[in-house]
Amino acid sequence: MSKRALLSVSDKTGIVEFAKGLKEAGFEIVSTGGTKKALTENGIEVTGISEVTGFPEILDGRVKTLHPNVHGALLARHGDPEHQSQLEQHNITPIQLVCVNLYPFQQTIAKPDVTAEDAIENIDIGGPTMLRSAAKNHEYVTVVTDPADYEAVLGELFEQGEAQPATKRRLAAKVFRHTASYDAVISEYMTKHAEEENPESLTVTYELKQTLRYGENPHQKASFYKKPLGSAFSIAHAEQLHGKELSYNNINDADASIQIVKEFKEPAAVAVKHMNPCGVGTGSSVAEAFKKAYEADETSIFGGIIALNREVDKETAEILSGIFLEIVIAPHFSKEAFEILTAKKNIRLLTIDFEGSQKVERKLTSIEGGLLVQDMDGHGWDQATITIPTKRQPTDQEWEALKLGWKVVKHVKSNAIVVCDDKMTLGVGAGQMNRVGAAKIALEQAAERAKGSALASDAFFPMDDTVEAAAKAGITAIIQPGGSVKDEDSIKKADEYGIAMVFTGVRHFKH
Repeated sequence: MSKRALLSVSDKTGIVEFAKGLKEAGFEIVSTGGTKKALTENGIEVTGISEVTGFPEILDGRVKTLHPNVHGALLARHGDPEHQSQLEQHNITPIQLVCVNLYPFQQTIAKPDVTAEDAIENIDIGGPTMLRSAAKNHEYVTVVTDPADYEAVLGELFEQGEAQPATKRRLAAKVFRHTASYDAVISEYMTKHAEEENPESLTVTYELKQTLRYGENPHQKASFYKKPLGSAFSIAHAEQLHGKELSYNNINDADASIQIVKEFKEPAAVAVKHMNPCGVGTGSSVAEAFKKAYEADETSIFGGIIALNREVDKETAEILSGIFLEIVIAPHFSKEAFEILTAKKNIRLLTIDFEGSQKVERKLTSIEGGLLVQDMDGHGWDQATITIPTKRQPTDQEWEALKLGWKVVKHVKSNAIVVCDDKMTLGVGAGQMNRVGAAKIALEQAAERAKGSALASDAFFPMDDTVEAAAKAGITAIIQPGGSVKDEDSIKKADEYGIAMVFTGVRHFKH
């Protein structure tokens, strides 16, 4: 039986060498459009697709491979006498190998000035159809979609005479993942284009970035995937400059630190442990900001993840190097800072594009048997409806402390309370079953520093006990969403102690 391979690729990386190898292995090459041109220009004899179908390419190339002479050749079972009889009856030559990759839809929609017309024109129809036909019939057809597989396929063709069954199964599975991912990107784009918020089904796709050593615990397997065309200002797009590979917990903590540091325009430093901030500081320089973050909780920062929103300079690096830290994330590291920090073998240094795109993404949370989908909590100060129900208004310094606390408490696991001044957090109460319990933890951590400071709550006070605890610790200003049926009790308690209390109208639960 003659051997025939059909090649039709948008990404022409390695295709000439692959085609030459197939010719050496005894294959006739059938090709289309730009692929045929590239192969012919490199001296490779090619049969045009129109010679196979007996029909010209039409509609600007939209229709060229959607033909029984192609799909009959791909889908026929070679061991089935009836199928072979039908192929002979219709003069169809079987195809034993297909090499196809698809129109660059993802690359097209990544362009900032892309139009819907351009996007839609780059939806491939014939390519996925050929891939699916070949992959379905992989017992008889070798199907290749990734240039990374060219060498291995040629190796088996030369050594074994054909691709081996395990290889065919692996490549077929890869094809279905590839076409599913391709369709998922198109689906997401078209759903947004149609302005549908809650489609009847949700298909998502992610690309493998890293196979992890283990998950939250050593007995759990784990991997790290990134979203195609996702936000550039994210841990998924970080560049690691130094240190051993990130772990599952490192990635989660790093993401948490980045989300918090995004809240600040002024120089800021964020220290995170176990998905919660243990210290947040601001200052006139990044060194001053880190000193404040460190002073916030000198114990918990040990082994922490640090995010800084300014270049790490020599002064900051010298301070950082004196503390055991897992990760430092920043826009850049100066040459001197890099030399200082890389002297520590185990510290990981990451850079992130702080000017990169921040796309409106939805948060996906897996539950057993399902998936929860919601908008990211992007509400900031501009989205708050500020009211002051107490007799006393905050001072200018208290306003700055309240704003800092409100930025941070948004990122603390609920129930959450943050105590802070205008430059740094002083106490963090996270993940408690009742609000006053979270307040007691934060106030105890702040200790004497609580006097004259501010307290931020992620949700309203169900009763006045949190205000009472804050007052006794010396808190002078409180920020919370308001909205409790017992708000008046908390207002009266604040007035009793001369506390200024601000309502935002925005809750920041984080479970």
